[in-house]
Amino acid sequence: MKINCLGGGPGSMYFATLMKKSYPGAEINIYEQNKNDDTFGFGVVFSDKTMEGFRAADEPTYHAITGAFEHWDDIDIYAKGKVLKSTGHGFAGMSRVKMLILMQKRCQELGIKMHFQTRMEPDALRDCDLLFAADGVNSVTRERYKDKFLPNIDFRPNRFVWLGTDFNFPAFTFHFIENEHGLWRTHCYRYEEGMSTLIIECTDETFLKTGLGVTDEAATAKYIAKLLEKYIPGGKVITNRSHWRNFPNITCGNWQFDNVVLAGDAVHTAHFSIGSGTKLAMEDAIALHKAITETGSIKAGLPQYVKDYKPQVESLQRAANVSQRWFEEAERYYHHLDPMQFGFALLTRSLRISHGNLRQRDEKYVGSVDRWFASQAANQSGVNVRTEPAPPPMFTPFRLRDLVLPNRIVVSPMCQYSAEDGMPDDWHLVHIGSRAMGGAGLIIAEMTDVSREGRISPGCTGMYKPEHVKGWKRVTDFVHKHSQSKIALQLGHAGRKGSTRLLWEGYDEPLKDGNWPILAASPLPYKPHSQVPREMTRADMDAVIADYVRATKMAEEAGFDMLEVHMAHGYLLNTFISPLTNKRKDDYGGSLANRMRFPLEVYRAVRAAWPSGKPISVRISAHDWKEGGTEPKDAVEIAKLLKAAGVDIVDVSSGQVVSDEKPVYGRLFQTPFADRIRLELGMPTMAVGGISSYEDVNSILAAGRADLCVIARAHLFDPYWTRHAAYELGWIGADKLAWPKQYDTLNRNYVWRFETAKE
Repeated sequence: MKINCLGGGPGSMYFATLMKKSYPGAEINIYEQNKNDDTFGFGVVFSDKTMEGFRAADEPTYHAITGAFEHWDDIDIYAKGKVLKSTGHGFAGMSRVKMLILMQKRCQELGIKMHFQTRMEPDALRDCDLLFAADGVNSVTRERYKDKFLPNIDFRPNRFVWLGTDFNFPAFTFHFIENEHGLWRTHCYRYEEGMSTLIIECTDETFLKTGLGVTDEAATAKYIAKLLEKYIPGGKVITNRSHWRNFPNITCGNWQFDNVVLAGDAVHTAHFSIGSGTKLAMEDAIALHKAITETGSIKAGLPQYVKDYKPQVESLQRAANVSQRWFEEAERYYHHLDPMQFGFALLTRSLRISHGNLRQRDEKYVGSVDRWFASQAANQSGVNVRTEPAPPPMFTPFRLRDLVLPNRIVVSPMCQYSAEDGMPDDWHLVHIGSRAMGGAGLIIAEMTDVSREGRISPGCTGMYKPEHVKGWKRVTDFVHKHSQSKIALQLGHAGRKGSTRLLWEGYDEPLKDGNWPILAASPLPYKPHSQVPREMTRADMDAVIADYVRATKMAEEAGFDMLEVHMAHGYLLNTFISPLTNKRKDDYGGSLANRMRFPLEVYRAVRAAWPSGKPISVRISAHDWKEGGTEPKDAVEIAKLLKAAGVDIVDVSSGQVVSDEKPVYGRLFQTPFADRIRLELGMPTMAVGGISSYEDVNSILAAGRADLCVIARAHLFDPYWTRHAAYELGWIGADKLAWPKQYDTLNRNYVWRFETAKE
């Protein structure tokens, strides 16, 4: 076996080490164009969790590295004149040069051949069983074979620079410092006695205001020394190829071809705010070694490596991208959040670290966050909220006009396709009633159509016949009598997505027969084979507005506490809003103001017909997930118009606007859209999408990303989701989240019996 490694960094050396251990007879060469101790940067940082994986892979390397570590558990956050401290995080750092020397020594012990100051082209190294190319961000291999690897490099807008200082930081430290040029972010950590890394980051606008040159290291050091003078007393700022750069987000469609594989920064990057390239490169080495040894050959191991490991890296990159965007948009959080909430938002910025994770690490810190949040909830709702102990954020009240929700959990409107001519029946009573008994603060009944022609399918509920009022009142009466939940009705019109089959008969597929005429902003079918809608006339608009007004008055008669107007997901009102579906040439097409004209007419008519003390929300699609469609920045403008019209809260969803969308799904994938609207406009929002755990909910709320959390599938699986969350969080009882009086015994003995059963 012959292996050539291009690039002499930790990734290549670690892979060579692992392979030489498993295949002692293998010939392994490492080629590096620089000297053995020539490196940019200062320190590298690892988490305790990462090091356990390294220990299992190669104990000698693990012991050599950890023996040189500087450890810390604390994170200090300096912002707005406050210092926030959190502990229990478990990190360690060391000198990058020292790490290279230690890993070189291990390679030499194993007989691996290392060639420094040797520049090699990848073509010259392919005469082997495997070319392991870990040749960095500016990978020659990736560029040489770009038609094979299909790379994408996205240079992000913020500027950053790597510096060092002889100041000893006692903890991993973030500074947010505002001066005449703008807001600066620092990432600082000690990597050996008397030396720390400084990563300084700012927006491009801030950097340009300074007048600094990209490569002027002396001027940069002088400027940063002044910026940090009160934070590094007596410390000096040190440079080492410290040029201002834009971070490159690198992805590759393919990671290997034939006998060539990319690794480390050559194939993927993850922003420094969530981890290090060194860590990722070494984990690449572990994963590839594992695939080769388990399959028994390089040929079989390469595709297995990509299949098993690439999804893990892509998941990490998604988290890193979320964290990166948080720092890119730090001004939004810095200027709109209280220091306590700002600190929590920073620590949970990747959406992978939750309220529960932090509580396990630092119960005292999270307790202080919960007490702060409870006091804010009391002020907002006008309801007394205990602070000792403080409730988890999800169990605090929230006010919308005269309506006070007992907690922040919302059951998402989910179509059941079980009505006859719009009439709710026993299914709807049990479906909604069970979720109300399950403890959610607000139940939003499924999209209920304002006319027979406005239904998605023949099984959709409606509010267009007098009998519907009685059917819905049976549901609202149960909710009000037997739970503390409030109930809202989502009013909608299917538009071009109407006249389709029941969900289980074909999603968004047109009816086989019995179709009814459908309307839209423009005569564009949802799918190529879908029914073509008629472009709405002014007379059609007037008729639809009248339908909404009638349904609104009926909803009040039926006893609903709140309304939601559906302006998302490609239904009628959304076809006006999205530029992908609105091609009109009149006053209702073109600019966003024009495209919003009819949806706002509908909303204003509904608001005028609805009691002034009862709130109305609007659901929007904040992202169409197709080029040329609505994007998050547009969603802010949409929400601004809704706020000006008097909308109380925006339910921020996305997609389902066009059939050829390409959404990027993931945990909490729509939460950043709600976050942006809430902070930029000071407008209450609901977050929805990919929220499945109560720890996610508490994180979203405590970080100020949304005011309410809308849960769909988890409530289908578990109608008592909110009560089970209360149990897990210790918030069950008569003075907390009380069970209905019929189940009163659970308020007194439930925890004891449940624990006994588990034992």
